[in-house]
Amino acid sequence: MSNTLPRLYSFRRCPYAMRARLGLLFAEQQVELREVVLKNKPPAMLALSPKGTVPVLELLNADGSTQGVIEESIEIIEWALNQQDPQGLLNTDLVGANALVEYNDTDFKDSLNRYKYAERYPEFSQVEYRRQGEVFLQQLENLLAKHTYLLGAHISFADIAIMPFVRQFAHVDREVFYSLPYPKLQQWLQNWLEHPVFKQVMVKRKAWAPEDDTVIFKL
Repeated sequence: MSNTLPRLYSFRRCPYAMRARLGLLFAEQQVELREVVLKNKPPAMLALSPKGTVPVLELLNADGSTQGVIEESIEIIEWALNQQDPQGLLNTDLVGANALVEYNDTDFKDSLNRYKYAERYPEFSQVEYRRQGEVFLQQLENLLAKHTYLLGAHISFADIAIMPFVRQFAHVDREVFYSLPYPKLQQWLQNWLEHPVFKQVMVKRKAWAPEDDTVIFKL
């Protein structure tokens, strides 16, 4: 069975790969997990996706040949949840969810990069880049003041797509993050860090090699 499971090339700390793994677990989709070292990317992954970024999901035919390749994390989440969505992550305001995720992946990600690597962007100070990122944090805080998750009482597609990036922002300087006036967001993030599905997502694994035994990623 395992030789026809989809193969996920992933890197544990990458927020894009992180949210893809969250989507797969919430969709209860088993895959073969291949952990990648970004400085030494496996030729098998590069043959599928020459751009060389993770995650990459290889879909297989019954005979083990490649059926298709999904190279974007959001598309992996959508593929997984369209297979099955037992917790109803897509049962939400998808227009609102897509708008939040779009802002996360553009404006917020740009501010996050500049905040995390401020020495590379001397135009402004790290504090200024943090404040630029806080525009989105305030938006999330306002949403979480209304309900437990971003778009309602239950986890949605938006929560799993955005959380890894808020986590990365917080980890630039945790003391500063938890001193900011966003108590609902801080609690939301803390709840995620303690969530059993997220803990499964973050299990450490050694880098994949072709001769290794198959690693099945599942709940």
